[in-house]
Amino acid sequence: MGRVSDAKERLLGAVMKLIWAGSYGSTTVDQICEQAGVKKGTFYYFFESKSDLALAAIEGGWLNRKQSLDAIFSPTVAPLEKIRLYCEESYQMQSALKKQCGRVLGCPLFNLGAEICSHEKKLHTKIKEILGYYHRYLESAIREAHAAGLLPAPDPAAKARMLFAYCEGLLTQARILNDPELLREMFQGAAAILGVDERLLKVA
Repeated sequence: MGRVSDAKERLLGAVMKLIWAGSYGSTTVDQICEQAGVKKGTFYYFFESKSDLALAAIEGGWLNRKQSLDAIFSPTVAPLEKIRLYCEESYQMQSALKKQCGRVLGCPLFNLGAEICSHEKKLHTKIKEILGYYHRYLESAIREAHAAGLLPAPDPAAKARMLFAYCEGLLTQARILNDPELLREMFQGAAAILGVDERLLKVA
C-alpha cells in the first residue's frame, strides 16, 4: 500500500478517472482501491461509501475547474473572447484526453449526472449546483456582450441555458463518435446561437 498520507488524494483521483472513462454503476470499490493502490480498509477509513468518495471528488474537481473558469471569465477579458476561450478550452481538453486515454471522454458532470439522477440524491444535488455555476459564468459574459451591443440578449439567462445545452450536446456527440475535432466548431455554433454578427468574430 502507498503512503497513507496521500491515499485519500489517490482515491479521489482514481474514482473520477474510472467513472469518467467508464460509468458510476460499473465502477466498484475494489477497482477504485486497485487504481489508487490502497487497501479496502484505507478506503473505508476515509469514506463510508463509493457515493461519498464520488461526492468528495466532484467537489474537489470543481474547485480546480473554478480556477480555470475564473481566469477565462475575468473582468479583464472581453465578453466574446470569454466565450471563445471557453469553447477553445473544451477542444483542447478533449484532444488531450484522446491522446492520453485513447478516447474522448466528454463532460464528467453530464456523463455522471445522466446516469445517477434518479437514484443518487446527494450526487445529483451537487452536480445540479455546479452546473448552475457554469450557467452563471456564461450568463455574465452574455450580459456584458449584450450591454456592449455585440449580440441581442434581452434575456441573458435564457441565452446562457441555450448555449450551455449546445456546448454539452456537442461534447456528448464528440464522446459518442470519439472525435474531438467536432469541438473545433463549438465557438462558431455558439456565436450563431447568440446572434453574433459574423464580422465581429474576426476580432473576438
